[in-house]
Parts: sequence; structure tokens; C-alpha cells
Amino acid sequence: MKITLNRINDDFLFECTNAQGNSILLDNTSQPGAKGVSPMESVLMAVAGCSGIDVVSILKKQRQEIKSFQAEVEGERVQVDDAKPFKSINVKFLLEGEIDPKKAQKAAELSFEKYCSVSKTLEPNVEIGYEVFVNGEKI
Repeated sequence: MKITLNRINDDFLFECTNAQGNSILLDNTSQPGAKGVSPMESVLMAVAGCSGIDVVSILKKQRQEIKSFQAEVEGERVQVDDAKPFKSINVKFLLEGEIDPKKAQKAAELSFEKYCSVSKTLEPNVEIGYEVFVNGEKI
């Protein structure tokens, strides 16, 4: 796996592109007029995307009818020398549809305990938690 990063303005705006030509913009969001997401926001997005793919895939295999899928991810950071890495990350899954709540909970559990490579990469240093809501009800 390989990505390329290219600076596309005179400040901090970068375009990151994967081997298939898909890209995202990264920027220094502490500056006014930022046009991309911060690198730390992209980490939260990666957790959401990776676990989201797992949960949807597992539920589809179980023939659950997902009408809406959303994830909200919050990260708590801590000062370590001059850096501010994540101390903890919490993912809230919001699912709507004909979905067995127990299957949704198990899908999230499997994602974080077994399949999600992003959370597994962060796990040694970051506490990762999750919550699952199906049709507005917390599981």
C-alpha cells in the first residue's frame, strides 16, 4: 500500500492520493480558510471508515436491511512533550432499518476486537470504545 502527498498551495494544503487515483485534502485547520481536514481528523475518519466497512459488511452477510448508517467519532487528546496524540477514541454507530440489535452489537464488537486494522494499529496506545444505536435505541 502506498500513497503520495503533494503540496498544492504556498501554505499547508496537501493532496494525498492512493494508487487508484482517489484523493483527500489535508490542511492545517488551525489556520483561517483551511480547505482540508487536519491529519488528526483524518485518523478519526479512518477509524470510522474502517469499522463502518466491517459493520456494514457483517450485517449485509446476515441479511440485515440497513436503511441508514452513520458513525460519530470523538477523540480525546493528551499533551506528550510537544505532540498531542489521542488518548482515547469513542465511536457511536447510528443505524436505522430492519436490524436485529444483537447482531448490530456483535458486528461492532467483531470489528473492534478482530477486523478493524486502523483501530488495531492505534490500540496499543489509544483506548477505543464504541456504542451502538439501532432505530434510536442504545444497545
